[in-house]
Amino acid sequence: MKTSAPVLSVRALNRATLARQMLLRREKMTPLAAIERLVAMQAQVPKPPFIGLWTRLAKFERDDLLELLNSKKAVRATAIRATIHLMTAKDFIELRGAMQPGLDRGTSVLGGRDKGLDKGSLEKIARDFFGKGRATFDDLRKHLEQKSPKGDIRAMAYSIRLFVPLVQVPTDATWGFPGSAEFALADEWLGKKISTKHAPPDELIRRYLAAFGPATPGDFQVWCYTKTMREEFERMRPELVTFQDERKRELFDLPDAPRPDEDTPAPIRFLPDYDNLVLSHDDRTRILADEHRSRILTPNLQVRGSFLVDGFVAGSWSTKRQKKTATLVLEPFGKLAKKVVTELEEEGEALLRFAEADAEIHHIQLPR
Repeated sequence: MKTSAPVLSVRALNRATLARQMLLRREKMTPLAAIERLVAMQAQVPKPPFIGLWTRLAKFERDDLLELLNSKKAVRATAIRATIHLMTAKDFIELRGAMQPGLDRGTSVLGGRDKGLDKGSLEKIARDFFGKGRATFDDLRKHLEQKSPKGDIRAMAYSIRLFVPLVQVPTDATWGFPGSAEFALADEWLGKKISTKHAPPDELIRRYLAAFGPATPGDFQVWCYTKTMREEFERMRPELVTFQDERKRELFDLPDAPRPDEDTPAPIRFLPDYDNLVLSHDDRTRILADEHRSRILTPNLQVRGSFLVDGFVAGSWSTKRQKKTATLVLEPFGKLAKKVVTELEEEGEALLRFAEADAEIHHIQLPR
């Protein structure tokens, strides 16, 4: 490591990341451009990406994203970390090969239950099945039971999800997709052959740094669930710049990426459940203090919605409905200044009007 590299404080890393994540101000850009800038938005649940775009963009409307999904300019599919993400169709096509190593590693959750599975045979079964029309994974599992009644059906279906490119089919549901969405072959949905052959990670690394940098190779590994990436970062060193954090770890970045002054004001912002801002670094203290981590990242693998105060996660939020009344429940980590409470209530009211648009009464619940 070059010890002469400039040192970036935690606050400097915070502001750099917020700038790239469009959280220092609401940006005037199209939703498609915003999704591309973020590379991929976690979408295990249909609603969070809509809130994620609302909190980042000026004048974003729910129909803006629905139009992108229905026109096939954006897709909801298995991608980064072997989980469901929202991506531009262009990025899904071009980056699928670079994401495949992480998808391959996703089978580790099966605990070896995938051993002995014939990948070629499973792919043929899946392509034949989905080639006949869109279907849910419950439908696929029933089909697999008929084909292989003694097989580990869930392991087979999960493996198919990782190595056969599939996209979820949008409907007229409020947030684009029902609870159990139908899938279609990505090749047919997008009208282009999508390769799953392992591709060099260079462009994926550049895109990650543009959205989440400065960062270590270990941070990148956490984001996309790949093996050790030190050699790849070393190979790309001539085109990158380097810094150190306060722990003396080497950070890589793109030369022209924004790195605002650490005293740059950061407004109150609400992040949806599963937002990648809190999931995309090995060291997450640039956004979320270690002592609060378990209050956002729960043991049952849920990632709670959170709110930022001065750029850092300061509490969680959720909504509850009772007939026509929508309540935003705020759970701060500690006592908040009166000015912060006022700003939270103003931003929270706007969030409720977006997320619970059919409610007639909007209420903020905040401990005093």
